[in-house]
Amino acid sequence: MILDIITPERALQVATWLWDLLLMVWLVLWFRSKQAKKRESPWERLQHVIPVLTAFWLLYQDHYNFWNVPLLPAASWVLWIGLLLTALGVGISVWARLSLGANWSGMVTLKQDHELVRNGLYRWIRHPIYTGILAGFVGTAMIKDHLRAWIGLVVLLGSFYFKARREERFLCQEFGPRFEEHLRRTGMFLPRLG
Repeated sequence: MILDIITPERALQVATWLWDLLLMVWLVLWFRSKQAKKRESPWERLQHVIPVLTAFWLLYQDHYNFWNVPLLPAASWVLWIGLLLTALGVGISVWARLSLGANWSGMVTLKQDHELVRNGLYRWIRHPIYTGILAGFVGTAMIKDHLRAWIGLVVLLGSFYFKARREERFLCQEFGPRFEEHLRRTGMFLPRLG
């Protein structure tokens, strides 16, 4: 059966290619960003960069065997679902990144002539790039299937939550009632129900 034609090593290799693709898209589109008129401090930047790097280190490092506790069944369907989630997450992140256009930044900023983007996934979710990265991380954690990957997910989620709150404060100062209305209609990482 075709579902059985995958190994954990091959699944991880494909997932890593997907993450590399996301990184390449980020680097290429970074040159098309507008100039910043306000940005977070270097200390605030480190408050989310260090946890994100730590989360991916926990996901990919294999040195500490006492954290190699598997949590999922050793089955090819787990690998396939992990690959699907990784691909879906990377796809969501790229789509959201393209929707932001020149307003995007890897750090919390307000751009010159900043626009409040409410098209694409931003119609329903305020931070779909984070949604995509989190979904992709879950997928790759399923492939790696060890405790430290799931700990990394918690670190990543916490980092994105605090970064998203800082972004929302910037946007609220810039757009006032327009952004407050957007807050009421959308969810932070998932669409608002009801």
